Amino acid sequence: MKASELIMKLENGEFDGCLKKVYVTDEAVEAQKPRYIRTAKKFIEQFDDDRDVIVLSAPGRTEICGNHTDHNNGKVLAASINLDAIAVAAKSDAAVINEKSEGHSLNVVDISSLEPNADEYGRSGAMIKGVAARLNNLGYKIGGFDACTTSDVMGGSGLSSSAAFEVLIGNIISHLFNDGNIDAVEIAKAAQYSENVFFGKPSGLLDQMASSVGTFVNIDFEDTDKPIIKKINFDFAGSGYSLCIVDTHGNHSDLTDDYAAVRGEMEAVAKAMGKNVLREVSFEDFKSQIGSLMEKTNDRAVLRAMHFFKENERVDSAVQALETNCFEEFLKVITDSGRSSFMYNQNVFTPSAPLEQKLSVALCVTDDMLPCGYRVHGGGFAGTIQAFVKNEELEAYRKAMDAIFGEGSCHVLIIRPVGGTRVI
Repeated sequence: MKASELIMKLENGEFDGCLKKVYVTDEAVEAQKPRYIRTAKKFIEQFDDDRDVIVLSAPGRTEICGNHTDHNNGKVLAASINLDAIAVAAKSDAAVINEKSEGHSLNVVDISSLEPNADEYGRSGAMIKGVAARLNNLGYKIGGFDACTTSDVMGGSGLSSSAAFEVLIGNIISHLFNDGNIDAVEIAKAAQYSENVFFGKPSGLLDQMASSVGTFVNIDFEDTDKPIIKKINFDFAGSGYSLCIVDTHGNHSDLTDDYAAVRGEMEAVAKAMGKNVLREVSFEDFKSQIGSLMEKTNDRAVLRAMHFFKENERVDSAVQALETNCFEEFLKVITDSGRSSFMYNQNVFTPSAPLEQKLSVALCVTDDMLPCGYRVHGGGFAGTIQAFVKNEELEAYRKAMDAIFGEGSCHVLIIRPVGGTRVI
């Protein structure tokens, strides 16, 4: 199917059923169609209309519970959301990947050489090369392709726009060259490898796994080669609550060192106890050695380690609350998670700019309005908070957040039922 035919069928509603499997409601499908049509038109403009195309999507994710636990082999509860990155893509004959993101210049990635290059750190082209390199190393077929992409996952929002992009690239390679047979977990691990080794950001596996696998998902990273993944059957739409992500528009640049310090300090505590990561350490052993660990590492490292151990317990409690339909208990767990992140993990503002505390303000105002169910979202230090708001209180909460942080800062999300996927 050529891109021009894709446009015609989208306009005629012939793919509404395909879109609904991803976006759930008829209203959402109608809202998405112009975006897909626009991307297909950009493909024709950039790459012509002489080849068959496929259409793919990879979602952003929301971290429900398990803040900064994945990089030390901990537990998380996450969910894929309705904001996503999409692509219209086609094979090419050259050993080059051409990717044109809406609003950005063309990425030209030579895949005849698949070695990381520190000069390319921080560039989206490095992400593309990294995913291709990892899948190639694992024995999957790779090849050149052309793609036009667009994303409505807000960058710097804690919704993992980079993971969505990486998972999208993995799915393009899977469906163009491997008949769609690359497992979602394998794509997630390739995406994380790309971000760590080629993009130069020391992220854990949560973001990519939640985007790739999709829906509510509980992930135990004790064995990172074989993470235990459990989908949670919970009807969030019937809970009477909405999930809000509030973008505080804080400066999200130059935070790599802050993120790295969380992981590094947790691992420093583990190494001081003869282990590699905190998951290998007994909580009782840790508590018995807190005094000496403060001397061997530092005070903040000990606090962050305490957060890790208790956060793993909170993930189990949150999952149990959802599975037993105890939503009020779930909300209390989320609030406890947020307080631990603020006090012990200390990732609500960066110590390099202590006067800029937009996340702290958002949490403070939310605490005044809601009894429970809110916390810092994602990596922290800047960006967004998460809040579960009763539907009847949603408009008042949205207005309050928008009045402080700007119109459109409060986003109401849908938990989408699928992860990275071929849509058409």
